[in-house]
Amino acid sequence: MDLKWDDLRLFLAVHETGSLSGAARALRLGQPTLSRRMAELETQVGEALFVRSTQGVVLTECGLRLLPSAQRMAEWATEANHSLTKHGEGPSGRVRIAAPPGVAQDFLAPFAAQLISSFPNLRLDVLSGLEILNLARGEADLSMRVTPPTDPELICIDKITGPIRVYVARSYAEQLPSPCQLADLRWISWAAPYESLRSHQALVEAIPGFAPAFCSDDYNVQRSACAAGVGAMLEARILHRFACIRDLVELDIDLGPDAAGTIHLVCHRRQRNLPKVRAVIEALREEFALARRESPP
Repeated sequence: MDLKWDDLRLFLAVHETGSLSGAARALRLGQPTLSRRMAELETQVGEALFVRSTQGVVLTECGLRLLPSAQRMAEWATEANHSLTKHGEGPSGRVRIAAPPGVAQDFLAPFAAQLISSFPNLRLDVLSGLEILNLARGEADLSMRVTPPTDPELICIDKITGPIRVYVARSYAEQLPSPCQLADLRWISWAAPYESLRSHQALVEAIPGFAPAFCSDDYNVQRSACAAGVGAMLEARILHRFACIRDLVELDIDLGPDAAGTIHLVCHRRQRNLPKVRAVIEALREEFALARRESPP
């Protein structure tokens, strides 16, 4: 099947505007012409790409399967145009990277300043959340996640691991007995619906009758509570140069050899060699390498 980029460009416009009439206006085409072109594309594909209604159009299952590849073609077309019109200015465009809230705030937000200083034409969109976005469907270009990918089309570009340690504010550390045990601490942990997360369950298993002093469904709220002296929290000791845990006190409590946290940098195979994505990947790998040198065993 030989799908033409010009047809896929029209398909993307219909999807992005949500209607044939909206796409026709955006593309400055007659709506009958656009409707005919979409019908021809659907005939070539062999299935309907849109469900049409008076409210507009939505993608069918076939349309959803086609969408990521069409989006990638659009990105390559943009890159090809930039390579001709902005020769020598470096990679440009938007790169979307998904990450858990702590990584997004503590790492990616300050990293963006370093990236833009090197590549002023790049824009970093950080998608913060606990859900793992689907790179195959084009929901993000890159992902920083705590679990490795299982899809064979996804590549783990790099990873960094650190031991899980107990962290508190200095004001709270001064109130604690020495030596200190897990049960001696006021704990900060996850509120519903995230009590099943690994860090919360580890505390439930380690402390009989575990009852946290403070809970939140937002990791950054937990971090703020810890910094204010509310209690203790578990954190992987990964000392990248932006790490906020440098401002906290690490308690001398051994959680065992299996207590470790990892950040995986993940990319879809078809995205890896886009110049704008490759630039972000290489910058992140430099930060990972620096963190490995700075993090004690």
